Amino acid sequence: MTTQTAPEAPGGVPASARAAGIMQGFPPPRDKRPTLTNWDLPPWNRWSFQNMHRLFPTTDVFRGFGPERPLAEDAADLDAVPVARGDGHRVPLSRFLQEACADGIAVLHRSRLVYERYFNDMAPHSLHLSQSVAKSVTGLAAGALWGEGLLDLDVPLGDLVPEMKHCGYAEATLDQVLDMRSGVRFTEDYNTPGSDMTRIDIASGWRPFDPAEGRPTIREVILSLPQIRPHGGDFDYRSIETDVVAWAMERAAGAPLADLLSTRIWQHLGAGRDANFTVDQDATALADGGFNATLRDYARVGQLVLDHGRADGRQLVPEAWIAQMRQGDPSVFGPPWSDSFPNGAYRRFWWIRDAERGDVCARGVFGQHIYVDFESDLVIALVSSWPDYLIEDLVRDSLTAFDAIREGLGA
Repeated sequence: MTTQTAPEAPGGVPASARAAGIMQGFPPPRDKRPTLTNWDLPPWNRWSFQNMHRLFPTTDVFRGFGPERPLAEDAADLDAVPVARGDGHRVPLSRFLQEACADGIAVLHRSRLVYERYFNDMAPHSLHLSQSVAKSVTGLAAGALWGEGLLDLDVPLGDLVPEMKHCGYAEATLDQVLDMRSGVRFTEDYNTPGSDMTRIDIASGWRPFDPAEGRPTIREVILSLPQIRPHGGDFDYRSIETDVVAWAMERAAGAPLADLLSTRIWQHLGAGRDANFTVDQDATALADGGFNATLRDYARVGQLVLDHGRADGRQLVPEAWIAQMRQGDPSVFGPPWSDSFPNGAYRRFWWIRDAERGDVCARGVFGQHIYVDFESDLVIALVSSWPDYLIEDLVRDSLTAFDAIREGLGA
């Protein structure tokens, strides 16, 4: 199947980075260059999400020396599939994607690439920021280490990482943190001065820091967080939990996260390119949101999950771990998350859309998705550059679009 780039965007569709003049010219005008205060906001994020390695220090996730494993192709024309948006309008899928600031979409059905489109100058070789999809990728690497016997999910984190003995995570277990059910305080308020999320952005180098206060590291932020409720309670989404698990993984295996992901998964996935993580000043990977890869490689991650942890005849992630990812408890999963996933749950850093159906997805702010529907033998990878972190209408409409794709394929 020949990769297809969408035609020039029709009227009313957000401008591409090139059309907006972002980073055009040698040098580009100062007002068209992303800065630490605006790089993830429109229109600059239409460029920066595909160019994180040009803005921030990164560490590679090596793909190995083997050949890229081709994706079997069986093209289906889904451009005109109608998507019923929440505002009552029905629009063709291609139009919806452009209106929703999509940068690329790849659909695998029955292990075949059936639909692939690129927008905003993205191409098959382009790396794209995944935001919190990074959590789910890190969760798969944790599953691989668990399968090797390197991680005990029931041991308190203070025993696994002694530095944590004097912070809120001392008595929390990996089992609890992998499901975001610890009792530690973490304010997940994006770009809000003083919030814990902003502190992590500053620590990871994604935001400017106050010279009078200095720039902390990711691990220093972890060690500053207090426990405010019993561990093992209801789900509460907190990005820092992934960085906590990554620290335990690195300590247990004696290698940095990027190397663990490379040796356990990326070198055996048939990936097309090295991936990368952004890193802080201590070269610690931002496990909760700094992962970058190509669209097709995100689709390969989804196929790995759909195939119950196997790739190219090799069990990379234990089948039991994939099964755990699909078995969540809706009773501990409440608003606001249940507004989008009414019978949903969260397990092992993956979202469960419907606990009875068992379809799962990796999700990131600004419109990043890897959606895995076991019942329909379907994987959808979507990367975007929304104009804001969370847009509830686009969250719902994206899920509706996934359903429309499934119906369009007769799956």
